This record gives sequence, structure tokens and C-alpha cells, in this order.
Amino acid sequence: MGAPLPVGVVALDPVLEAGTRSTLLACPELEVCEPEDARVVVLTVDRLGPDELDTVRLTRAHLHRPAVVLVAGVLAPGDVLHALAAGARGLLLRREADASRLGEAVLAAARDDCTLPLDLLEQVLDSTGPAPPASGGWAGNALTDRERSVLRLVADGHETAEIAQRLAYSQRTVTTVVHDITQRFRLRNRAHAVAYALRAGLL
Repeated sequence: MGAPLPVGVVALDPVLEAGTRSTLLACPELEVCEPEDARVVVLTVDRLGPDELDTVRLTRAHLHRPAVVLVAGVLAPGDVLHALAAGARGLLLRREADASRLGEAVLAAARDDCTLPLDLLEQVLDSTGPAPPASGGWAGNALTDRERSVLRLVADGHETAEIAQRLAYSQRTVTTVVHDITQRFRLRNRAHAVAYALRAGLL
């Protein structure tokens, strides 16, 4: 095992900060440090509003550009897309953010993977509008077999390394496939790509 991953905690409420620190300290793969020294920052909030989104952006804009995992007490409709657009690389509801799930989300963010539980993915589905018409970019064979295989595993919650192992690809290939899809169809991120593919009936 390598050195623990440095992770910082940011919260607008000191009680939330203390609770998040305690949870992270139970993860041996992680080392809690000051946010300015962290590779990943966990931002814990009650609700997601303009101030919280600004905090995500400001954290991402730091010199070392740490990944951000957002833990929220509640998420209103549309919050997931707002958080992803602001730069969050993982989202969890606070009631589900035990040491195991939070640790997995932090490690995934450090690998530039996006963690989004299936119930939160439904919010993305509800927020992306109607599926593209059959004549649009997702029609027929717009996705190759390889792209479909990768997106199916992304939709199932697998991370880049797991997808690479299952499909016998390199991690770079998996990352390239996802990047190509999001760029080609002008999607925000991998969660948005999965949402559109599901709405179009391709997964």
C-alpha cells in the first residue's frame, strides 16, 4: 500500500466539519490534512445554494486544483447538475456517507472518476430534458460497441480501473472513450453521458 491520500474538509458549519473529519479518520487509505495541502477536498453542506456552489468553484480554483467531493444533507431537483457543472467530482447524501462510501468517493475523485449514486443519477435524468430525436447524434450506430460497453459499466457505478479490467482495456483507453463521447455530443461529464444514453434507450 502506498502513502495515504491527503484529503481536506471544508464545511460552513463546524459540527458538520467535525463529523466529516471523524468519518474520514476511519479510512486508513486517507490522511486528513488542511484543504490547501489536499488532493481531494470533501465539502459538507446542509443544502446546496449559491454560496455552496461558489465554495466548490473556489476550491477547484486553488493552485493545486484539488478534486471536490460534495456531501449534502438534501439535494433539491437540479442540484446534481449544478454541482457537477461547478466542478464536483463526487456527490453523496450525508445519510449515506459512511466511512466506506465516502472513502470510495474520495479515492475515485483522486483518480478523476465521478461518483454518483443511482438515486442521484435519476435527478440527472430528470434534468436533461427529452431524449434526442432518432435522427440526432445518438441514433442507430452513433455509439460503437466499445462505447456502449464502457457506458454500461459507468452506469453500473464501476470506476475507470474496474472498467479497464473487465473489458481488458487500459485505463487510458477507458478515459479516452468517455472523453470522446462527452466531447462529441457536447455533454457535461460521464454522468450526463449515461443519462442521455439511458433516455435514448441505448443502455
